[in-house]
Amino acid sequence: MKCNESSSRIKRVLCVGALALAGSLPGLASADVILHAFNWHYNDVKNKANEIANIGYKAVLVAPPLKSSGCAWWSRYQPQDLRVIDHCLGNKQSFKAMVDALKAKGVVVYADIVLNHMANERNGATDFPGNSTLNTYANNRSYWNNQKLFGNLDYGLFSSWDFHEAKCISDYNNVWQVQNWRLCGAYPDKGLPDLNPNSYVVDQQRAYLQALKNLGVKGFRVDAAKHMTNWHINQVFTSSIKNGMHVFGEVITGGGTGSSDYKNFLGPYLNETDHDAYDFPLLNAMRNALKPSGWMSSLENPQGSGDALPGHRAVTMPITHDIPTNDGFRYLIMNHTDEHLAYAYVLGRKDGAPMVFSDKTGTDNNRWVDDYKQGDIKSMVFFHNRVRGQGQAGVWADQCVLAFRRGKEGLVGLNKCGEERWIKLNTDGNYYWYRNYRDALSGETFSIDSSVKWVRIPGRSARMWYAN
Repeated sequence: MKCNESSSRIKRVLCVGALALAGSLPGLASADVILHAFNWHYNDVKNKANEIANIGYKAVLVAPPLKSSGCAWWSRYQPQDLRVIDHCLGNKQSFKAMVDALKAKGVVVYADIVLNHMANERNGATDFPGNSTLNTYANNRSYWNNQKLFGNLDYGLFSSWDFHEAKCISDYNNVWQVQNWRLCGAYPDKGLPDLNPNSYVVDQQRAYLQALKNLGVKGFRVDAAKHMTNWHINQVFTSSIKNGMHVFGEVITGGGTGSSDYKNFLGPYLNETDHDAYDFPLLNAMRNALKPSGWMSSLENPQGSGDALPGHRAVTMPITHDIPTNDGFRYLIMNHTDEHLAYAYVLGRKDGAPMVFSDKTGTDNNRWVDDYKQGDIKSMVFFHNRVRGQGQAGVWADQCVLAFRRGKEGLVGLNKCGEERWIKLNTDGNYYWYRNYRDALSGETFSIDSSVKWVRIPGRSARMWYAN
């Protein structure tokens, strides 16, 4: 059974993954804004390299570079062969052209990586890529050698010896099942063949990552890390592969340090690897704070309450691709205004590497299509880069409003409630006097000429003032 024929459970977990960070200068890497060009053709990313750089993005996460069939978004997460790049969104030539075009503009490429499993195809076959594909390679050697990353295409990559037993996960709280059995749809689906990290498999996966690094990739997102043992992850990601790379993981949790899935999966992942992770605890904290009954003050120091990852290990975001495209995660979707406020928060704060999701699938009536260049997002990215490296200090926090300054260079104010609010600034030593502060979103300005200044935040709005 193909993935799109299966139940919501397999769709719910198919792309739960991991990207790990271990760069030589992690503090600098973590300050960059990442564009997730979800389901974009590599040529589209290349053609927009100048625009992406001008907006202020420093990294672009792109579709998994491997061989897969079918053009649905989830097809990219069902590998047939890791040794070549060829799918609906591009091949090795278009991938390399994209990397080079972005590099010329000072932007790096992060590759989405699938190491946990292979494709659910050919009635549960476990020989990859299969004899038919090997014949295709042999019949057009010139083309396929041009798409090759590593290895010998005269032979298969994996056989039945390289997979765990064909059992489907039935209990997603059982760590052993989650990390050793298959992601399956409804019976009688055979599921995604789950790779066994024997020495041969690990060697092939290392060769794959090194080949991508040699092409100029500067970061990895490893899909389905929740479903891999941390031992496997550490075996594949050697110190030489990680050197100079940003690696971060997607391990979806329903809350912070007190939640069972944090204790079972995200906590051990952070403790047993040196990789970063998507900050799902913070996403849940933002959702809770933005509810009518929530308190914005809870976002003043979320790490202190166990509701956010340490800033140097966090990729922060209001939305990821799994949320709207998988039934089981759609409850995490915020309304437009709350998502706007959440973006202002993650792009305004000091901690974390903020990620902007920009979709090409058209889900939810094209809601997130071209979000990367929407006016408010562009202004927020500008503000983030303008105050990059500045410290953060609280200014105001109550149920409706959260405000904090970024050194003397910037001030962020978020008002989730319907009526406008005025906040008091104690200005001595905290701001520049007789200098305009301009809101990146509205263009409104104020200046400091006394020891106390009151500034206005309209209802259901954000303000991101920077020293002009």
